[in-house]
Amino acid sequence: MEIASGPSTDSSAARTIPIDSSSILDEFKQQNLPACKPVLKPSYVITTFFLLGFIFLPIGLTTLCASRTVVEIVDRYDSECVPGAFRGNKVSFIKDSSLPKNCSRILKVRKHMKAPIYIYYQLDNYYQNHRRYVKSRSDQQLLHGLKSSNTGSCEPEESNNGLPVVPCGLIAWSLFNDTYTLIRGTKKLSINRKNIAWKSDRDRKFGKQVYPHNFQNGTLIGGGKLDPNIPLSDQEDLIVWMRTAAFPSFRKLYGRIEEDLKADDVIVVHLMNNYNTYSFGGKKKLVLSTSSWLGGRNDFLGVAYISVGGSSIILSIVFLLFHIKIPR
Repeated sequence: MEIASGPSTDSSAARTIPIDSSSILDEFKQQNLPACKPVLKPSYVITTFFLLGFIFLPIGLTTLCASRTVVEIVDRYDSECVPGAFRGNKVSFIKDSSLPKNCSRILKVRKHMKAPIYIYYQLDNYYQNHRRYVKSRSDQQLLHGLKSSNTGSCEPEESNNGLPVVPCGLIAWSLFNDTYTLIRGTKKLSINRKNIAWKSDRDRKFGKQVYPHNFQNGTLIGGGKLDPNIPLSDQEDLIVWMRTAAFPSFRKLYGRIEEDLKADDVIVVHLMNNYNTYSFGGKKKLVLSTSSWLGGRNDFLGVAYISVGGSSIILSIVFLLFHIKIPR
């Protein structure tokens, strides 16, 4: 016998349940949504602070010891390399191209310095992070040369005598141009100036077929000049300089010494004091430095870890004493 089937009344059929979005929003605003609300018992807090200190203190001591193994020689030479007659007017000295700018400095090695020894120049009170300065460049021109016409950001060093400048902009125009020669005893120390720039910059940001053009040919000379026969990808001094610094005191790599320097060695530095930092009260320093597995010398990371770890240990002890004296 057949039974006629009527419309389905199965409770599993799809239903439309209205959602009141306003009520959910109200709960969110009143912080009534389901959430994890842990109860911080004294034992949990004391254990957490103790573990933080137990982890951070060894890390801080390790990084601080690694930083202290770095040997540095820092010599400020901008003031000493100005003749006595021009000490009162250093700007006129540095701007007078007829005056010799050569200078000699003597450095003494206090501790054994293991190769490679990095040579840096350090500039203080030099704001490479100024917005107008940072924008004064053309990345397209650095990569494609005269084929690129997108150089409007390079003003006021976009062109000279009606011809485009390559590389354009204030950053390239102000290229650092002091030079250093190091002598130990009667032997000149070889300075390796290859691979001082980032490989990614050499390969991707500076064209291998882009050559300097009409550079530093104006009436106002900024900094160093470039060899027009060498492509920008091989002019590593420029590449290092074009990576602008974030702070007014910074170091940039000049080269490397590939041999050890022994304790009590005397290094004679013959330098050319060409770069003008006197107009804005800047300072110039020559830095010789070794490196550790963390890089150069910087005590901040180690001191920060030790401070946090020590504070956590002290807090855990204080909370423990309070918990013993005034238990909950």
